Amino acid sequence: MVSISDDAVKFINDLLEKNGKSGWGIKIYFSGMACSGPQFGMAFQEKAAEGDEVLKMKGLSFFTDDETKKILAPCEIAFVDDPNFGSGLTITDPTAKGCSSCGGGCS
Repeated sequence: MVSISDDAVKFINDLLEKNGKSGWGIKIYFSGMACSGPQFGMAFQEKAAEGDEVLKMKGLSFFTDDETKKILAPCEIAFVDDPNFGSGLTITDPTAKGCSSCGGGCS
């Protein structure tokens, strides 16, 4: 099952509050595969839409479709703060194997 770090929970709660969306959830959707594993997008969402699966984690609601839920299952949602790339959320699949087809940038 997908997991989420405490730092990611704090970041999401702060983001929801700053945007006047307290009590809302996050829609997570599958946007394709890359050499480092599945890629996801995220957006604010007030409530479940038709066909959405609702995942409740650490007081937050996450909305996904069935396909995304299956792909998301082994993933970890974390907050990153990198001086070169900035800060934000990342969703990674620890079971994904990297490749060398993109010039060695994948791990």
